[in-house]
Amino acid sequence: MKLIVGLGNPGKEYENTRHNIGFMVVDNYISKKGISDSWKSKFNGLYLETNINGEKVVFVKPQSYMNLSGSVVSQFVNFYKIDINDILVISDDLDLLTGNYKLKSQGSCGGHNGLRDIERCLCTQEYKRLKVGISKDNDIDTKDYVLSKISKDDAKIYDDLFSLLIDVIDNFFSMSFSDLMNKHNSKNR
Repeated sequence: MKLIVGLGNPGKEYENTRHNIGFMVVDNYISKKGISDSWKSKFNGLYLETNINGEKVVFVKPQSYMNLSGSVVSQFVNFYKIDINDILVISDDLDLLTGNYKLKSQGSCGGHNGLRDIERCLCTQEYKRLKVGISKDNDIDTKDYVLSKISKDDAKIYDDLFSLLIDVIDNFFSMSFSDLMNKHNSKNR
């Protein structure tokens, strides 16, 4: 069983903001793959259960706000008895340029409060991540920047990137994570 977690903030005011890239990647994947299972609510998260390649997969979008994502993730992990190696967390990353992404098998939160809370609740930094670049603007306060709307130019870049990330997520289900990183991390600009 696999758990795919897209991080973001719930509510209309946060739609199409940089901090909601995780939600957007998950929504795009489900839409483009034609997954018709419906979202349900549990543990303060929206979740969708489906089968991919004969394996049960649970997609989760925490509804607790970014800084409290960990309790939602840990409740799903405990409920479904998911091995830490079968979790992929998708989040935004200020240190990557818009249009870039990076797969990581472990490591610190890098200042990302959603990842920090997941580390705290799972009691480990050894969970897999797909980090999606949102760049940064040193002229704007970080909180204001990550909560600002994505520009039309960036939206086009993300449309192209999200198509690539379908393959990344598909490969997560079928190959080792080291092979996945070797295949996809080298493709970043």
